[in-house]
Amino acid sequence: MYNPFAIALLAIEAQKVVELRLVKLAWGGTEAQLEAQQMVSEKVSALIEASATLMTGGSCDAVIARYREHVAANTQRLTAV
Repeated sequence: MYNPFAIALLAIEAQKVVELRLVKLAWGGTEAQLEAQQMVSEKVSALIEASATLMTGGSCDAVIARYREHVAANTQRLTAV
């Protein structure tokens, strides 16, 4: 069974990262281009990591927890001054 609270938190936290990234992309320029490239790279890496976790017997809750770590790191990076 999945932890619905963790899923809800992931959805809320991910929405914040989407907002921060959209603002950065809207400004354009080199930083926006780098952010877009990093975003795609991170999504591919996260997919591979999640697949490996599940294929080796890991739980969906473990995948959700790891995604939340990635989202938290992105939030911290995107809000750094």
